[in-house]
Amino acid sequence: MPRLSRRSLPLLAFGLAAAGSARAQLPAGTVRIIVPYNPGGITDILARGLAHEMTALLGRSVVVENRAGANGSIGATVVARAAPDGLTLLLGVTDTHAVNPAAMRNLQYDAVRDFAPISNITNVPLALAVGPSRKELTSLPGLIAAAKAKPGSLTHSSWGVGSVSQIAMLRLAEAAGIELLHVPYTGAAPAAQALAAGQVDSMILPAGAAEALSRDGTVRILAVLSPQRLALLPNVPTLPEQGVTLSVSIIQAVFAPARTPADTVAQLNKAVVESLARPGMAEILRAQAALPDPQTPAELAALVLREQAAWGRVVLAGNIRLD
Repeated sequence: MPRLSRRSLPLLAFGLAAAGSARAQLPAGTVRIIVPYNPGGITDILARGLAHEMTALLGRSVVVENRAGANGSIGATVVARAAPDGLTLLLGVTDTHAVNPAAMRNLQYDAVRDFAPISNITNVPLALAVGPSRKELTSLPGLIAAAKAKPGSLTHSSWGVGSVSQIAMLRLAEAAGIELLHVPYTGAAPAAQALAAGQVDSMILPAGAAEALSRDGTVRILAVLSPQRLALLPNVPTLPEQGVTLSVSIIQAVFAPARTPADTVAQLNKAVVESLARPGMAEILRAQAALPDPQTPAELAALVLREQAAWGRVVLAGNIRLD
């Protein structure tokens, strides 16, 4: 065992004291991570993996609570109105913090003012897939050509009006100069099932889900919407590789209520960042074709503003209303 010098002893003592005080910053009680969607989706999967890792790191129970409804706004409102003690957190996403502020006139929270950013978890990559109804479409240029030949004839599903799936397709259509017909469903699962059954022609969905759907060859993935190719889908080209300058992903981030003390925010940030480095969380992210993206609170705050600008512009231009 290496010997400690006299000079190193005060530093070690300070480190141990800081670690002890960090654990003591949260009040007694269970930490809740509110997921603003039903169980089983990617946000829920990430939250449960995070809760497992944070339980070990914080030395207390961290549980997931699903509060679905209104494009994530119900769960987000719960957290916005919670006590700012660090015991109630939100797994916020692009919908809750970028789409809803532009699409909901009666939104019950302010996505910037009512939350204390903790850290981003990941930016979930998306993919463009086509189903068996259009077997002749084998590339993005082919889909674009077909859409331009008959504007509005190609259909695409989404998990609801105002969803990231719909708006991502609007962003792609704008960048490619095409028009598609939107067919909304009541969730990601039925929308993907409709694609696989040939009831709709195309869909933008998380890359991990697209890869799972494509394994039997019924669904074909034409492009990933990430800046680079994905390890999970190494043979699928990006949009820029096929002539469309666009990159789109879904943020998955942790927020606390506004006015949460700075030392509590720092403790939670440390727990989230360390959770992302643990093997269990890395495996969960890998299955979703995602990479960990730990950030400081200030970096997440800046990311939210960028996302609001990018998604809000398309929402307003498309006159998409959710209330």
